[in-house]
Amino acid sequence: MYFIGITGGVGAGKSAILSYLEQKPGFRVMLADDIAHMLMRPGTDCFSKIRQAFGDEDIFEADGSLCSGMVAEVIFSDEAKRRVMNGIVHPAVKQYVLEQVRLEREKGELSFLFLEAALLIEEHYDAICDELWYINTSEDNRRARLRESRGYSEEKIQSIFESQLSEEEYRATCKVVIDNNGTKEASYEQIEKALRRKADEQ
Repeated sequence: MYFIGITGGVGAGKSAILSYLEQKPGFRVMLADDIAHMLMRPGTDCFSKIRQAFGDEDIFEADGSLCSGMVAEVIFSDEAKRRVMNGIVHPAVKQYVLEQVRLEREKGELSFLFLEAALLIEEHYDAICDELWYINTSEDNRRARLRESRGYSEEKIQSIFESQLSEEEYRATCKVVIDNNGTKEASYEQIEKALRRKADEQ
């Protein structure tokens, strides 16, 4: 089983590529964001640590669960608080991912296990994954997607872009670069080529 990390800037169109991969037999896709949300539910060790660190913040719903919108507002307006939150959530996500990789290798049913995460490089998943893939989309295309699909303002888009790695940094760490500026079919063709290369290495 190959364990592949997939990353790229916000608005790069990773979702369509992940959906394509997920449909293939013997493939499994994990999303770091989904794992984080699962681990931040009430009753988890992660949630207890967040409650302890952020108990005074207005980030909890009436039922005690976290309000994701309020969490985002607090951590993106305060760098120190973002570091505290990341210091709780990211290690928990990585521990869960490593356990899933171990279990899947033991079962021996998968050909490929993929993990998508925005901070794949920053969180040093290159030391865990067999290799990293970078979904590359131009800044102009990403801006257009974020305006249309998420209704983001130019100010918000610029703020997010400035917090992420540069194209050069992604390329320096990732073994495979998928150019996602053209048609979906063109992107899928590049993915098939990368998959064939891995199969040939066996």
